[in-house]
Amino acid sequence: MPETRDQLPASFWTRLKRHPLLRMGPGLITGVADDDPSGIATYSQAGAQFGLDMLWTMPLCYPLMSAVQQMCAEIGRVTGRGLAANIKLAFPPVVLRIVVALLLIANTLNIAADVAAMGEVGELVTHVDRHVMTLVFVAITLGLQIFVPYDRYVVFLKWLTLSLIAYALVLFTVHVPWASVALRTIWPRIPASREAAAVVVGVFGTTISPYLFFWQAAEEVEDMTNGKDRSLLDSPEETGIREIGRIRWDTWTGMFYSDISAYFIILATAVTLHVSGITDIGTAADAARALLPIAGRFAFTLFALGMVGVGLIGVPVLAGSGAYALAETMGWNQGLGEKLKDAKGFYAVIAISVLVALAGQYTPLDPMKGLFWSAVINGVVAVPLLVVITLLAAKTSVMGRFTSRRPVLALGWLAAIIMGFASIMMLALGG
Repeated sequence: MPETRDQLPASFWTRLKRHPLLRMGPGLITGVADDDPSGIATYSQAGAQFGLDMLWTMPLCYPLMSAVQQMCAEIGRVTGRGLAANIKLAFPPVVLRIVVALLLIANTLNIAADVAAMGEVGELVTHVDRHVMTLVFVAITLGLQIFVPYDRYVVFLKWLTLSLIAYALVLFTVHVPWASVALRTIWPRIPASREAAAVVVGVFGTTISPYLFFWQAAEEVEDMTNGKDRSLLDSPEETGIREIGRIRWDTWTGMFYSDISAYFIILATAVTLHVSGITDIGTAADAARALLPIAGRFAFTLFALGMVGVGLIGVPVLAGSGAYALAETMGWNQGLGEKLKDAKGFYAVIAISVLVALAGQYTPLDPMKGLFWSAVINGVVAVPLLVVITLLAAKTSVMGRFTSRRPVLALGWLAAIIMGFASIMMLALGG
């Protein structure tokens, strides 16, 4: 006779609740936020312009982005402090202030591009004016972050991560030459051109971005605080081993979900837009619009709804990462679990970032130029940040006995080298 729940030992339910699949959190949300509307525009351009020959970028990005985000998560959980707070303790104040200022500028430009794309896609689907749709999406994201407790808000974010499945479903509506896909993933034909270099730089720049570093570290601290846990430096060793294992699973799984979704976006646009001769994609909304006559209404709707879903995750992560960074720099009370009256400065940064980005929709500024400059700033900020993160993750004075493993640190240094080259290329290509 099978045992009932009451007859099963309590340890069974404890182990079940601790199953890594049921405890996915910051890694999953961070991964999906990486595929925000501006990222979708970059991946769509890669597929539309170069077809299957840009698929190789995603397998290369995966271990690099996963290692970096794992180090950020470990720094937050081990020390009980966010990334900015740790940098503040380990480096001169001017270093952190410059990084945070550049981060806020890049994030605001990125938010502007994201909400513009969401409004445009909203108009395509509902036929309601794009500016009205943009206001609706901004109101939703601000309302959730400011007025809804984090432990409820994070559940909403986790459900929204399912929106990325839309890009895999698009592939069921069109013909895909899978043998060619496999070949070009491992053996691409990359033209030696300025345009190809720009797309490669753009893909790396949008995949490994500073706002993701600050967000994941901060959310590990947020989850720790909400669970009334202590930092791992003040916890028993067995707790630390379990939590580091959970972080490793959460991060690498979340980044895989992000990476494979980006791969599907490149593939979907390669087998639809590229083969139809559509090789210039200005925005993510352009990609959705171009799909309609080629792949049909269903594929268009999936692509559009996926974009809105990830936008509703990406915009809060962009705004929240900047707020965490500035609040930690200034010593303000901070956290999405705090009430508005207890963290006014933190929530003010979120609101100002989003509202300034919203105001940009009513100016003659070109959102694509804003997106380019946000990529340039992110590329410049990412390099010293990657060096700092890798150094912090290796320091026993910071991490105690929970320093990151050597393979992860090696990938961190490799990411810094590649992003250094990418930032130089971005600046050169911008001229």
